[in-house]
Amino acid sequence: MRPIKNKAIFLDRDGVLDRVIMREGKPSSPWRFEEFEILPDVKECLEEFKRMGFLNIVFTNQPDISRGFLRIEDLEKMHKVIAERLPVDEIEFCPHDDKDNCSCRKPKPGLILKAAQKWSIDLKRSYVVGDGWKDIGAGKAVGCKTFLIRREYNKDFQTGYDFEITNLKKMVEIIKKLEENKDI
Repeated sequence: MRPIKNKAIFLDRDGVLDRVIMREGKPSSPWRFEEFEILPDVKECLEEFKRMGFLNIVFTNQPDISRGFLRIEDLEKMHKVIAERLPVDEIEFCPHDDKDNCSCRKPKPGLILKAAQKWSIDLKRSYVVGDGWKDIGAGKAVGCKTFLIRREYNKDFQTGYDFEITNLKKMVEIIKKLEENKDI
């Protein structure tokens, strides 16, 4: 008999769970704890994912640590708020920049693979949601269905994802329909 495997929602952090900060016309992670703000309806949606039997795994690139814009202490405070206020099972982050060529920086799937091994996750039954091509690329690399959360700053990104949504409530609706249609 095969061991039971879990299913998960892999959530990018900035632009999905919390508000991005626009700097010189480009989206950015919060650099200081005072800039960090969880978006409306996130908690309710993550609670709904839990009711559907999913683990909630946050996976996020945080290159501003290696670039010197974000202190690890501020990142830890932000992640503490997420852990205390939201029903998340794990927060995985990559502190590296592109030039580091690590396996954990999205679009490489290292963060997803690490969580999948730890939590015994069936990636074919799991979903990824993000606001950028790197999130989608990491999800596709491991066989997850992908959701692009549409924002003003990513309007030019048009291909590669399975579903386009404007908020997590819409993702909850779609996954409920998908899960109801499966032979389990």
